[in-house]
Amino acid sequence: MFDFLEGYDLLGAFWVTVKLTVFAGVGSLIWGTLLAAMRVGPVPLMRGFGTAYVNIVRNIPLTVIILFTSLGLSQTLGVNLGADTFETINFRLSVLGLIAYTSAFVCEALRSGINTVPVGQAEAARAIGLNFTQVLTLIVLPQAFRSVVGPLTNVLIALTKNTTVAAAIGVAEAAALMKEMIENEAQLILISAVFAFGFVCLTLPTGLILGWVSKKVAVKR
Repeated sequence: MFDFLEGYDLLGAFWVTVKLTVFAGVGSLIWGTLLAAMRVGPVPLMRGFGTAYVNIVRNIPLTVIILFTSLGLSQTLGVNLGADTFETINFRLSVLGLIAYTSAFVCEALRSGINTVPVGQAEAARAIGLNFTQVLTLIVLPQAFRSVVGPLTNVLIALTKNTTVAAAIGVAEAAALMKEMIENEAQLILISAVFAFGFVCLTLPTGLILGWVSKKVAVKR
C-alpha cells in the first residue's frame, strides 16, 4: 500500500523541517525578546524602530521574505552566511527569513505578557535603585514569559507549518519532497495523508506538552 514511499527519504525531509523549526524558533525567541524590550523601553528611537519593524514585517507575506533572502541577499548581495554549498546556503537563508518573520509575532505575544505585570512592581524595583535593564530582566520578563507560554506555543506551531515555505528556494524539507512525490507518483491522496500525518505528529505533541507547561508555570494573581 505504501510502496510509493520507497526511494524517498521521508524521515530526512521531516528532519530538515525539525531543524528549521528549532533554529528559527530559538532565533525568533531571542530577536523577538529584544524587539519587545525595545517596544517598552524608555528610548523613543528604539521604541519607534520596534514598532515599525513589527507592523511592517508581520504584514509582509512570508513567501516574499524567504524569496528576498535568496534573490536579494544571496544572489544580488552575495550574502552566504558562511556556507559553501547551495543546500547549506538556502537552509541558513530560510532560517534567517523565518526568524525575521516569526520574531514579530513573538514580540507581540511577549509584549502582551509584559503588560500583565502590575506596574507597581516595576515602580518598586526602580525605587530601590534598579535600572531599566535590571527591572526588565529580573522582575518583568520572568513573569511575562510565564504568562505567555500558551501564545508562544501557538507561534511555534505556526512556525513549524511555515517551514514549508522554505521549499520555494530549494530547501529539501517535507513540502519539497511532497511536491516531488506528487509529480512522480499517482497516489495523490495517500501522499497528502502521509505528509499531513507527519505534521500532526510534529505539532500535536508540541501543543499538548507546552499547554501542560503553560498551566504549571502560569502566574497566580
